[in-house]
Amino acid sequence: MSDVLLKIENLRKYFPVKGHLFQKRRYVQAVESVSFEIYKGETLGLVGESGCGKTTLGRTILRLYEPSSGRIEYAGVPIYDSEKKIAVDMLPYRRKMQIIFQDPSASLDPRMTVGEIVGEALDIHKLCPNKKERQERINTLLDEVGLNTEHANRFPHEFSGGQQQRVGIARALAVEPEFIVCDEPISALDVSIQSQVVNMLEDLQQEMGLTYLFIAHDISVVRHISNRIGVMYLGQLVELAESYELCSHPIHPYTESLLSAVPIPDPDVTRARQRILLEGDIPSPLDPPAGCRFHTRCPYATERCRLEVPQLKEQGSGHFAACHRLDG
Repeated sequence: MSDVLLKIENLRKYFPVKGHLFQKRRYVQAVESVSFEIYKGETLGLVGESGCGKTTLGRTILRLYEPSSGRIEYAGVPIYDSEKKIAVDMLPYRRKMQIIFQDPSASLDPRMTVGEIVGEALDIHKLCPNKKERQERINTLLDEVGLNTEHANRFPHEFSGGQQQRVGIARALAVEPEFIVCDEPISALDVSIQSQVVNMLEDLQQEMGLTYLFIAHDISVVRHISNRIGVMYLGQLVELAESYELCSHPIHPYTESLLSAVPIPDPDVTRARQRILLEGDIPSPLDPPAGCRFHTRCPYATERCRLEVPQLKEQGSGHFAACHRLDG
C-alpha cells in the first residue's frame, strides 16, 4: 500500500465574515495548514470535536469548497495549487472522487425518485447510452447497497434513515469512483443500523478497491474501519498514525484526552483508568490563539507553546504529532 492516491500540502480554508462598513474583514480559519497523504485502497479516519474542521477539510479536498491556499494532488496530478495558480476543471474528477453526506434526508432531493437521484450522475457523465442500460445500472447499484429494484420509484421520505443513507451511497457509487469522502455517514443513524452501514462500506471497499477518507466523532468506529487515523483540533492536524498504534500509544495530549473519554464495557477497566478532563472551552476559529492552538487547554503548556506553532513531525515509524513536548 505504497501508491499515493491523494496528497495535500498546507491546505487552508478561510471563510470571510461580514462586518461593519469600516471594519477590517475577518475570517473563520476553518482549516489551517493541513498536510497528509492517502494511499490507494486504504481508509484514513479523521476524528475530532465538533467544529474542528473535519467536514470542511473533506469538502475542500473535493473542491466543493474552493481552497484558500495550498496544494491538492490526485494520482500524481495537481488539481489545485495556489502558488502555481492551478485550479483544474473538476468535472472529470467528479467520476473519480465522490462524497457520502452526513444527513441523508437533507442531501436527497425530496422531489426526485430514488431512480432519478441515483441516475442523475449517469446522465451528467453520459455513462449509459440508452434507457434500458441506465435502468439496469440503477437496479444493480440499489442491489449492491441492499435495496430492492422497486425502491427506484419511491421518494426519499418513504424510507427510513438507514435506507436513505443507502441511497446516498448508491449515488456516490454510480460513477464508479476511486476515492470517497465518508462525511460522518453513520452519525445520523440508529446504533443498530450503524454497524450494518459500516460493514457494507467495508464490503464495497473490498469488492471495488475503493479508498476512503472516513470522518466521524466516534473514535471506536474509526478505529474499527480505518488503517490510519488523523486527529484534528481547531482546524489543524495534531496527530497521525496507524489505527492500532494511535489508539494504543497516543502521544499528543489532545489525543490522550479523546481516547480517555471512549467508554469501555468493562466496569473494572473503567474504574482503573484515569479520565483526562480538559479545562476551558475550545477557542473560536475566528480568533484562534497564537502558537499552539491547544495550549489554552493543555496541562503541559509552556511559554514556547504560547509563542511558537508546533510542526507535524514524525516521532516514530509512521507516527506523526505536532507538540513541542515531544521535541525533547
